[in-house]
Amino acid sequence: MLSRGLGMVGTTLGGRLATGAQSAVSSMLRATGGGVTAVQALAWQLPELFAGDQQARSASIKAKMAEANKALEHDKMMCYQCEQTKGGTGCTEIGVCGKTPEVAGLQDLLVYSVKGLASLAHIARNSPAKIEDAAVNTFINGAIFSTLTNVNFSDERFMQFVSEARAHHARLSAKMAAAGVQVPASATAHQAWLGSMPHPLEWNSQAVALGGVGDMLEVAAKTGIAERQKVLGETLAGLQELLVYGLKGVAAYAHHAEALGFTDPTVYAEIQEALHFLNTPGAKDVGQVLDACFKCGATNFKVMEMLSNAHTNTFGHPVPTPVTLNPVPGKAILVTGHDMHDLHMLLEQTAGKGINVYTHGEMLPAHGYPGLKKYPHLVGHFGGAWYRQKIDFAEFPGAVAVTTNCVLDPLQVYKENIFTINETGLSGVPHIRADAKGHKDFTPIINRALQLPGFTTESIEKRPKKKDVMVGFGHKAVLSVAPQVIDAIQSGRLEHIFLVGGCDGSEPQRKYYSKLYQYMPTNTMVLTLGCGKFRIFDQDFGTLPGTDLPRLLDMGQCNDSYSALVVATELAKVFKTDVNSLPLSLDLSWFEQKAVAVLLTLLHLGVRNIRLGPRLPAFLTPEAVGVLVDKFNLIPANVADPGADMKMMMKNK
Repeated sequence: MLSRGLGMVGTTLGGRLATGAQSAVSSMLRATGGGVTAVQALAWQLPELFAGDQQARSASIKAKMAEANKALEHDKMMCYQCEQTKGGTGCTEIGVCGKTPEVAGLQDLLVYSVKGLASLAHIARNSPAKIEDAAVNTFINGAIFSTLTNVNFSDERFMQFVSEARAHHARLSAKMAAAGVQVPASATAHQAWLGSMPHPLEWNSQAVALGGVGDMLEVAAKTGIAERQKVLGETLAGLQELLVYGLKGVAAYAHHAEALGFTDPTVYAEIQEALHFLNTPGAKDVGQVLDACFKCGATNFKVMEMLSNAHTNTFGHPVPTPVTLNPVPGKAILVTGHDMHDLHMLLEQTAGKGINVYTHGEMLPAHGYPGLKKYPHLVGHFGGAWYRQKIDFAEFPGAVAVTTNCVLDPLQVYKENIFTINETGLSGVPHIRADAKGHKDFTPIINRALQLPGFTTESIEKRPKKKDVMVGFGHKAVLSVAPQVIDAIQSGRLEHIFLVGGCDGSEPQRKYYSKLYQYMPTNTMVLTLGCGKFRIFDQDFGTLPGTDLPRLLDMGQCNDSYSALVVATELAKVFKTDVNSLPLSLDLSWFEQKAVAVLLTLLHLGVRNIRLGPRLPAFLTPEAVGVLVDKFNLIPANVADPGADMKMMMKNK
């Protein structure tokens, strides 16, 4: 049933495109050749777009398109992969995140090169010789990870990545030649949306001069979104980007798991097959692209399970644990990002050195893992969500270790205190590299922490006191109290469960997520995931009336989304129903590409009535969004009226 339903999604959208004469949006796209227009800014305006007088809508949309196109005549870049893209259409001068046009171009070029390398790996794997290259597998996931929002701002690092991609390509080509494996001529057939660029497989093999950033940027200008939009139109180009961004999230999660020694050969194969697909004629078919997106969601489900097992097998299952937000006297290191493996190595290397270690952002859930909380110098959490880091890092009197996303270009006041690790990168900031065995020497971070003052008794006394927060409600902890939860549901003491998860950000609209709790009846529970928790994590929800169950349960990082799916699935089994029939509402915020991967997983699983906010992706045109609304009842979060959303969710709508 599910596969048939997903097939219908592709058929429906394909049909809508074919009968575009009846659609204001489609006719508009044809009229403009599918260029970058104001259509993307309308993705959240579904009521206006799909209701009312069609002629008036068409005139209004065309006017907005003309205005947007005029403003975009002299674009320096085009990036719309994250939620905070300028004006809801795309960043064209400099990224809202601070990404320069140079970095944006080099990221486009890296993705282009990785598509070619992935095609080569796919062909090698499926040849009679069945060639598998572990170094290529690791590199592809890491390289894609580096292009996520707020991971790497260093043009030097991206130049290295591009050069490494071509070197891996040459080495794998030689290995294939030695085994008598040839690349079929059909595999390098030029696709119209590649524009003036050779097929990625061919470009990787060409002897081109890439000696400096200028050479790379000249080529990079031909690999961006604009070329595809001209040929494919915005809807299909956006759906291709949906797949690319989902793959970025999947690759990031898989890379986290690999750092802990957990891999799955089918995951490498499926990521590379999807990247290869984007180089083939099938990528011009709406139905096939949608099918690839849902397959990406299926792959991500496997990856999330693998990452969950990597964490729990390495550090134990999380247990409910109070975490202090108040610093203690002593030298200090702040660890931000998502990587538990790096935190563990840092705790090992700082043991006995008189340095206290604090978590920041999505590292907060680390305090729930027995294998990490056993270190007495893991003393607490400092700061809020990632977007507040320029405030938090400037206040922190120690060294800062950036393990993964999210990072922002640093202020000068703390630039000498910050260090990047893994795929992260900042221009002019020291980078900690792993050796051949994956070990990292954190001596530079430790030495810097010892040089800095750390927290003093006097400085701590000037800070306002904060109450502890609770973490550690992974699926094992939640399921351990499942009988109480089930009894509460059956007796009416628990009327509804809300999953408020995803990313946080700086836009005023995200206050919606902090306002929601004000409308939640006391006989409801809230599960939080990701850094979206920072909107409500320090609120006093108390316990469920008539029970000792906390009403607020934090299930961990966005990396821990699998735990939420396990809990939902197990509850559905108990009540002999499906997830969509549970008294459960998903109200998710999104920001970057890991959230895209999770959304594709939820759609792959057939989950309906998902609220997504504070606005829908710019890369999905209203026409594409309309199909997701039709088939999955994807709902824009009502940021203007959280109370109205609450009433709807209480009715399972």
